[in-house]
Amino acid sequence: MRVFVTGATGHVGSAVVRDLLDAGHEVVGLARSDASAAALAEVGAAVHRGDVDDLDSLRAGAAAADGVVHAANKHITETTDQAARARAELAAVEAIGRELEGTGKPFAVTSGVIGRTPGTLLTEETPTVPNALTALRLPVEAATLALAERGVRSSSIRLAPTVHGPGDARGFIALLVGTARTAGVSGYVGDGANRWPAVHRRDAATVFRLALESAPAGTRAHAVAEEGVPFRAIAEAIGHALALPAASVPAEEASGHFGLLAPLVSLDGPTSSALTRDLLGWRPRHPDLLADIAAGVYS
Repeated sequence: MRVFVTGATGHVGSAVVRDLLDAGHEVVGLARSDASAAALAEVGAAVHRGDVDDLDSLRAGAAAADGVVHAANKHITETTDQAARARAELAAVEAIGRELEGTGKPFAVTSGVIGRTPGTLLTEETPTVPNALTALRLPVEAATLALAERGVRSSSIRLAPTVHGPGDARGFIALLVGTARTAGVSGYVGDGANRWPAVHRRDAATVFRLALESAPAGTRAHAVAEEGVPFRAIAEAIGHALALPAASVPAEEASGHFGLLAPLVSLDGPTSSALTRDLLGWRPRHPDLLADIAAGVYS
């Protein structure tokens, strides 16, 4: 299969490219810079020059492919216009979707599980109810799944909030490590019993490949290897790796301590991937989150 991959040199996308190539697929990666183009060529992928905001480029890449993975992600900063970011992502998915209409080709789109059902186990079949954390991005998933009715074998790949592993420089764990270094303490809110799901980047990549190869149209797949890791355990592992103490941060001080991550650090989001494992035959096999932290991946 010839697969067009956006975000092909990112933390998740580069792992997807590697997994696809290892499985014998041909990969064409979207590259907006010479450095990205060189990185793709080095691993044996073809290069399609363009940008996720260049809808004509996205349509051209999709038209020449047998399947598409949309793994591009505009990283969030303190000044990010979240609404504009969501609109740009929706425009990209809709542009690719229109190109694939009526072809029966697979289209796997990145989504997430965090914040969907706080405190309640999330499954692939749990009804989605918009809230303050998820409302902006849910239209992207809705548009993806709606393509199933328009002749596209679409799937929404919901990633755990912690997609960990070597090369993670801007994910949530990397941000927590940076916060701990700056503050001199690895923090958690309250008793830290709230849980974050986790997945190794290479296991997550395999979910994308399996979805391309066999997922029925309209599939919701959970790239979640660990149902929920207690946040205190994460903070303590980071503290141990950095030789820093781990300590509770009062809820009223969370914003000042965690900054951008403050709305997320106290979320309890246990998530099941049982249906995904059964449907796709997915079996995570790479190190878990605490093992990666202990091994020095982030320190």
